[in-house]
Amino acid sequence: MAEVPIEDVAASVLIEAAREAARNAHAPYSRFAVGAALLLTDGTIVPGTNFENASYGLSLCAETVALAAANVAGRLRDVVAVGIVGGAMTPGGGLAGEAPIYPCGRCRQVLNEAAQMGKRDLTVYCASGDGTVIERHLLSELLPHPFGPANLGIG
Repeated sequence: MAEVPIEDVAASVLIEAAREAARNAHAPYSRFAVGAALLLTDGTIVPGTNFENASYGLSLCAETVALAAANVAGRLRDVVAVGIVGGAMTPGGGLAGEAPIYPCGRCRQVLNEAAQMGKRDLTVYCASGDGTVIERHLLSELLPHPFGPANLGIG
């Protein structure tokens, strides 16, 4: 399987897939929808969305949902990039908000698992709910000095 260069899949494609995923967010408590979309080595896009629970601590972030789906497909090592978008849910099913959404600390750690298993630094695209801002980061910038499989001699 040939690896697809990140440049061939524009950030806007990943963000649009994340935005579509966010439309299915289960966020009845916060009314804050988040969508994520993973880019795999062959160009496949795996979406995820946040899934809240009445017992707040049991809620799942969009990034971890997408990573779990990639793992179920046996593709955790194939993740090369992630697009994340989020904002307040609007009555029409859209997202509001001018600030880009970044992965939380837990999600950065979980993304690091895929990065280390795949032996690559992931590109992380962070977008605002209203679509006016898309930022590009490397996971290593967002999570310096991570703990992961390499620390345990795995990978």
